[in-house]
Amino acid sequence: MSCPVAVMGAGAFGTALAMVMAQNGRDTTLWGRSGDTMAQMMALRENTRHLPGMPFPDCLKVSDDIDQIQNKAVVLLAVPTQSLRSVLESHASRLHDRMLVVCCKGMERGTGHSATEVVEAVLPGARTAVLTGPSFAADIAAGKPTALTLATNDPEAEGLQALLSTPRLRLYLTNDVVGAQLGGALKNVIAIAAGIAIGAGLGESARAALMTRGFAEMGRLVAARGAKRETLFGLSGFGDLVLTCTSTQSRNLRHGLAVGAEQPIDPAMTVEGVMTAHAVAEASSGDDLPVTRMVSALLKHQVTLAEAIDALMSRPLHREDAPD
Repeated sequence: MSCPVAVMGAGAFGTALAMVMAQNGRDTTLWGRSGDTMAQMMALRENTRHLPGMPFPDCLKVSDDIDQIQNKAVVLLAVPTQSLRSVLESHASRLHDRMLVVCCKGMERGTGHSATEVVEAVLPGARTAVLTGPSFAADIAAGKPTALTLATNDPEAEGLQALLSTPRLRLYLTNDVVGAQLGGALKNVIAIAAGIAIGAGLGESARAALMTRGFAEMGRLVAARGAKRETLFGLSGFGDLVLTCTSTQSRNLRHGLAVGAEQPIDPAMTVEGVMTAHAVAEASSGDDLPVTRMVSALLKHQVTLAEAIDALMSRPLHREDAPD
């Protein structure tokens, strides 16, 4: 497959994807909603807010004009999950016949929908794929080796894989669209929990326990949604969980660190795990997601940190080798 590409969303990840596509010979346009922001990027040839010191390739087009994506057969949707529906509704006429590759990680609050479910609700019958996995925007923009999951059931999956892969960005295909999205969404919640543990001074052992039990929690939700648990053993699950829970480049981990240390939260920083924790907790019943529920309750100030720790540590004892 060889065709022009558009990236909608000029945050860190969207910008990085647009840069790497353009650097590797794709006809690429980066679109953002803010006229002032995009004008600044056009003038400086750099995203000074999110990727300072990383100049754009000369061939990368930057615009706030939605008509500039009219001739792009593949559109990468890199807007935040909670904004995705409104962006799609605003530009449905230009997107309905494109291959839409979702690049955001999270669940929509109020519906509990994944990003592809939001796309399908707004644009029934749209061709969709999901790009997810362990990655930081700065690494991708700098051309550092990165491997991601491309999840889709589209008959042209291998062509899309070839189009979006580069010598330093390796994509692995799966048809488990649901499982790939749940892995990418839930790991953000577990990363917040891990950050809270470290920020509160609970130690590395507590972080390891939260990552492990959180991973089991991810498996239960994936199974309940009819997806494959095996998907979580790949890049979109275990790989992304490890990266997000252990590196301070992770916004979700940093958010948790601030919460645990009772430090101010940066209101301008998009932290997908916050709304995902609320969305999943509100859409689920039973006692099979204790970490997610506790993160949501803590972020809503419904419990104190001490109460959250006591609640998790006083849960009934279980066998680890027993089926969930």
